[in-house]
Amino acid sequence: MRDGYAETLTYTRFPREHWRRIRTNNAIERLNGEIRRRTRAVGTFPDGRSALMLVTARLKYVAESEWGSRRYLDVTLLEG
Repeated sequence: MRDGYAETLTYTRFPREHWRRIRTNNAIERLNGEIRRRTRAVGTFPDGRSALMLVTARLKYVAESEWGSRRYLDVTLLEG
């Protein structure tokens, strides 16, 4: 436990405003959950390519939507 202590608190080297977002990966978990939910709704895919197309379509939607364009971290706080 002592060996990993410094690594666990690495996020504290960044501005306080970033701490919550750095120590958790809620955005990735949310995206993974959405993809998991959609693939389970389909059930069985005829091949791996069709599963990949579904995941790619969802990622494209997220990247083009407001959710994908929101700034996760304000990098101007890191400049200085």
